[in-house]
Amino acid sequence: MGHVNLPPPRRGPPRPWTLLDLVSTAFFGAVIIFFILVFTSLGDPLAAAGRRALARSDPSDPRQRERVLSLLDSPRSQRSAAGPVIPTCPVDEVDQMPCEDPRRNSQLSREMNFYRERHCPESGELPLCLVPPPDGYKIPVPWPESLHKIWHDNMPYNKIAERKGHQGWMKEEGSYFIFPGGGTMFPDGAVQYIEKLGQYIPIDSGLLRTALDMGCGVASFGGYMLKENIMTLSFAPRDSHKAQIQFALERGVPAFVAMLGTRRLPFPAYSFDLVHCSRCLIPFTAYNGTYLIEVDRLLRPGGYLVISGPPVQWPKQDKEWADLQSLAVTLCYELIVVDGNTVIWKKPSGASCIPSQNEFGLGLCNDANDHSEAWYFNLKNCISKVSIEGEKIAVGYMAKWPERLSKPPARVSLIKNGIDVFEADSRRWTRRVAYYKKSLGIKLGTTSIRNVMDMNAFFGGFAAALMSDPVWIMNVIPARKPLTLDVVYDRGLIGVYHDWCEAFSTYPRTYDLIHVTGINSLVKDPVTGKSRCHLVDIMVEMDRILRPEGTAVIRDMPDVIEKVGRIAHAIRWTYNIHDGEKEARGGEKILLATKNLLKLPTVSH
Repeated sequence: MGHVNLPPPRRGPPRPWTLLDLVSTAFFGAVIIFFILVFTSLGDPLAAAGRRALARSDPSDPRQRERVLSLLDSPRSQRSAAGPVIPTCPVDEVDQMPCEDPRRNSQLSREMNFYRERHCPESGELPLCLVPPPDGYKIPVPWPESLHKIWHDNMPYNKIAERKGHQGWMKEEGSYFIFPGGGTMFPDGAVQYIEKLGQYIPIDSGLLRTALDMGCGVASFGGYMLKENIMTLSFAPRDSHKAQIQFALERGVPAFVAMLGTRRLPFPAYSFDLVHCSRCLIPFTAYNGTYLIEVDRLLRPGGYLVISGPPVQWPKQDKEWADLQSLAVTLCYELIVVDGNTVIWKKPSGASCIPSQNEFGLGLCNDANDHSEAWYFNLKNCISKVSIEGEKIAVGYMAKWPERLSKPPARVSLIKNGIDVFEADSRRWTRRVAYYKKSLGIKLGTTSIRNVMDMNAFFGGFAAALMSDPVWIMNVIPARKPLTLDVVYDRGLIGVYHDWCEAFSTYPRTYDLIHVTGINSLVKDPVTGKSRCHLVDIMVEMDRILRPEGTAVIRDMPDVIEKVGRIAHAIRWTYNIHDGEKEARGGEKILLATKNLLKLPTVSH
C-alpha cells in the first residue's frame, strides 16, 4: 500500500482577542483578587489606605461626614491603621470659633448687640476637621511666668499691643508679648488699682472669693486678684481686637467669650461676691435698666459692684451718670464711695428691697421665673427676688474662704438628700484625684497644667480636690442636667452652663487638661434618651480647645470607652485605657490621652 504524504499543519498567527475575552479575563482576575484581599491579611494595608483616603476627602461634604461617622460607629473600626483619620482644617481656621463666627453673625440684627452673642451652626453644618495651630506654635510659657509673658507666635496678633500699649495692656518684646499689668482705667498697673479698691472693699478678708470682670481686656485685673485669693472669671466678646480672651487664657487667667446683649449670661443667680467693670462700656441704664438688672441677678446679696470709667463723672455723660445713680437707689444699693471716675456700691444683704413706685417701672419677678435659669434665656426687666432664706448665701453670712470650699452650702439642701450627696461626692473626688496623680501619672500639681476644664462638674468635687494645685478649673454644668452651678459658686469655685452639642465659647488651644465623667450622657436627651449629636462632635470640640500636648481624661462605661478610643484614634490622640480606682462604679474605665501637635496643611500655589 502506498503512503500518502500529508503536508505539515500550518500555525498561523494567534486569533485576536475579542471584547468578550477581555471582559471574561478581567472578571475572573477580579474574583481572584477579591478572595485574596478578603480572606488573607494581604488586604489590610489597602483597606487602611482606602479608609484614610475616605476620611481625608473634602471635610465640608455632608456625605463625607456620614461616611466617617458610620466607620466610627462600627466596632470593626478598631485602634489600628485601618481606622478613619479626620483631616486638618484649612490654614485660615486656626482661630475657629464656631458659635462666634463674624462671617455668620454680621448678617444678624444689631439691636441690643444680638449679632455679637452666641449663634451656632446647625448640627453637622461644620466641616469635620481638626483645627491646626499657627505656624511656629510653641508649648505655652508655664504659670506663673505666663502672667507676665507669652510666646508671640502662639497668637501673632499685634493690634492690641499697638492700640493699647500706652495704657500698659501689653507690648511686643522680641519673641514674646509682655504684660505690664495695666489697663485703660489703671495704666499704672492692676496692683495699685486693687490696693485702692481695698480701701473700701474687704478684698483680703476671705469674705470675697468669686468675682466677675466684665469687658476684661487681657484680664490683668483678674490675674492680679488671684494674689488676693479671689477667683475672677473675666469675659469679653470677640471683637476688633480679635484675641483678648485668647491672650488672657494663654496667660493662665480664667476667661471666656461672651456678650451682654439680649440674653442672660450663663451663670446662676447670686454667683459673684464682686462684679467689676473697668471701662467695659456696657450701657447699664439702657432698655429701662435691663443690663444693671442682669448684674443685680448675678451679684450675691451683700456683694460689691465696682464701675470705673464712663459714665461715672465722665465728661458729656451727665444724664447717663444721673440715671445710673437713680437706678442704684431703686435697687436699694448702698453707695460706698465715688472716687474720681470710680464708683463702688454694696448690694443689700436682706430680702429684696424695691420701692413700689420708681421711675423705671421695675418690680419683682414672679415666682414662676427661675432666676438661676440662664442658657439661651432672654433678659428680664424685673428684679430677681431674694427671700429671707437668701440671707444664708449673703456675703458675710457664708463661711470665709477657704472654709466655704468644703462646707455644704445652703443651696445644696434644696436638692433631695443634698448634704449627704455633697459629702459623698467630695470624698469620691479626693480618692479619684489621688489615683490620677499616683497611679495614672497625670501631671497635676506641676507647671505643665494650669488651665483645667471639667465638662460635667456636678458639685465641683473634681475642682475642690485640686485646690492645693497651681490650677484653675472651669466647671461646666451641662444645660440639660440638674442646674447645680449655684452650689459650685457657693463653694467659691467658678463655671458656666453649656450644652456640649454646641461649641464652647473659647478660642482654640486654651486648656491644658480637659476632664469629663460620663461623656456619653452629654449627647443624650435626658427625657427621651435619644442622641442629640454624635460623640465625634464632642471630641472634635475637645480637640479644638485642648492645647497641643495637652491631656484629656475621659471616664465612662467600658463599651463607651471603646467607642471613645476609636474616635481618639481618628483625631490623632495618643491614648491608653486604664481601669478605674478600686472603688470605681460598675467597672468604669478611664481613657487617658495626649493631643499631638499637628502641622498646618500645605498650601499649594
